[in-house]
Amino acid sequence: MRRALIDNWALFLGMLFLMVGNGMLVTLLTIRGSVLGFSDLEISLMQACYPLGALAGTVLTPRLIEKVGHIRVFSALASMVSVAAIAHLLTSDPISWGAMRLLAGACFPGLYVITESWLNAKTENRIRAQVLSVYFIIQSAGPALGTAMVALPDPKGNLLFGLCSILLSVAIVPLLLSNNRAPEYTAPDRMPVRRLYKVSPMAVLGIVIMGAGVVAWFISLPLYALQNGFSEAQASFALVVAMVAAAVSQYPLGWISDQTDRRYVVIGMAAVSVVAALWMALDTRPMSILVGFAVIGAVTLPVYSILAAHANDQLSPGQVVPAAGTMAFLLQFGQVFGMLIGPNTLKLFDGRGLPLMLAVVGVATVLLAVTRRVRSDAPEETGEVRPTGVIGIAQPGMLQAEVYAEDEGAPDQESDESSHT
Repeated sequence: MRRALIDNWALFLGMLFLMVGNGMLVTLLTIRGSVLGFSDLEISLMQACYPLGALAGTVLTPRLIEKVGHIRVFSALASMVSVAAIAHLLTSDPISWGAMRLLAGACFPGLYVITESWLNAKTENRIRAQVLSVYFIIQSAGPALGTAMVALPDPKGNLLFGLCSILLSVAIVPLLLSNNRAPEYTAPDRMPVRRLYKVSPMAVLGIVIMGAGVVAWFISLPLYALQNGFSEAQASFALVVAMVAAAVSQYPLGWISDQTDRRYVVIGMAAVSVVAALWMALDTRPMSILVGFAVIGAVTLPVYSILAAHANDQLSPGQVVPAAGTMAFLLQFGQVFGMLIGPNTLKLFDGRGLPLMLAVVGVATVLLAVTRRVRSDAPEETGEVRPTGVIGIAQPGMLQAEVYAEDEGAPDQESDESSHT
């Protein structure tokens, strides 16, 4: 594990700068948009351009990596998000800001695809979830720090946008100046959603379900807190607490999942989220809400890294990059639903709609993981799946850009008999 951290320090440091800058930018745009007179609808539509761009970014990035490699694509995308950040100083209308959010949305998930595929390609199964947990600690702690930095004094309104652009630009430097070698890259197998599903139904369905649940509480938590008597400062503090709890829990849960079937860990985490959500539905006191969301954050945000590790345990090296793009696509797809559903549950069931929705998400995840565990064992080595009750073919995938146009006649790469997990 120590060797893996040393080998990937530049990638982790660059991602930290990116996540701090991204967290600052998201919060800053909402606040500055309100100051400029944007309506609530204009602000929501402007911010909604991000996941739309993200769907395109997860599709295109693996193709770019295939052409020019990990480091060049990482540098290009980081440069473009820096441009998107500073461009907000040149305009003051929601349309142009929405266009910049679309650009940032196309670039940031691409950076995640590069980072996750890099780490998966260079990490052994026995420590895979631990390494990914370090990455997702950065994914959680970075935005929390960026959100806190929005409170820095900015008399002319230009400092924070400039600081955000600097952080995004500096993110490229560690990777370019280190001796970190990118994973050896060959033309990848193609891996659309349908074929990744054949390899790991658990990963495909679990990422969509939990992606929707996580973004629902992330967006709706401050509103739910305000609805239950929190001040604005207390509502923001509740979100920071949940994000910090998620960051703290990443590594321990990743370590546990490396010691056993990862689906057992997902079952336990989802079950705890159900209990916490039902507790908040019954007890709406401020402390119960604060603790409840901290617990939910701690056991839901790390699920993606564990599911990604579970899927990558079963992939050949050539499948890692396209699979990372497909999983990022699935995460963004689930988040679109979470953005639409989360805020609209706040008034349901006498104001208890949000925790009840989160309980439903947790129950669905438990049922999914139990079903998949009953039907198949965990893989022992990358690219190998041990058969139990279900016989099928773990076929090589297709690039997710071709999700809707699949070549059914593609030859099988794996053995003729393997189970699907």
